[in-house]
Amino acid sequence: MTLSLFEDAALYQARREELCPGATLLRGFAAPNEAAIFEALACIVTQAPFRHLITPGGFRMSVAMTNCGSYGWVSDRAGYRYDAIDPESNKPWPRMPDVFLNLAQAAAANGGFDDFEPDVCLVNRYEAGARLSLHQDKNERGFSAPIVSVSLGIPAVFLWGGSRREDKAVRIPLTHGDVMVWGGPARLRYHGILPVKEGYHPLSGVHRINLTFRKAI
Repeated sequence: MTLSLFEDAALYQARREELCPGATLLRGFAAPNEAAIFEALACIVTQAPFRHLITPGGFRMSVAMTNCGSYGWVSDRAGYRYDAIDPESNKPWPRMPDVFLNLAQAAAANGGFDDFEPDVCLVNRYEAGARLSLHQDKNERGFSAPIVSVSLGIPAVFLWGGSRREDKAVRIPLTHGDVMVWGGPARLRYHGILPVKEGYHPLSGVHRINLTFRKAI
């Protein structure tokens, strides 16, 4: 697997949507390598199964998740944070597969962010009714690196907000293979996912899978 597999600019130029300065939507960018992505995902989930985390307020998240990379994002009554150890297995998180890293770097470059070196990939699994409220990604040590978010499986509606929680959010339909990249002036924009509707995809069944690449440390 090489980076060039994700870099056919002629193929993706017409499907590239600028949302605002620093934010780009790449329609279908991940779809050509879907088989390799899902094969790698199966290995990750075998080592670190999906789980429903508990928020600091004691609520069970509707989205199931796991991680791969040098760090993983975790939540419990002690708060939100990154940790090098999976709290359920007391082992390091699975390594980030090459196909994941290549995808993240190619998408970031296509969005205008070269030399992206993610050290964590959050893997979220949505079933019908699961949602993600408007939030900022701000548990990272710094905000110079972009966020790369890959949508797989059944469709979802992405909420793209502003710099304040009360800013009106734009609704963006996302389908299998779409990739969002945001950084720079857009790095701390609020975003979320509306409750996912029932659906079916041959690779993910009744689920939506989201891969979110970040530079945590």
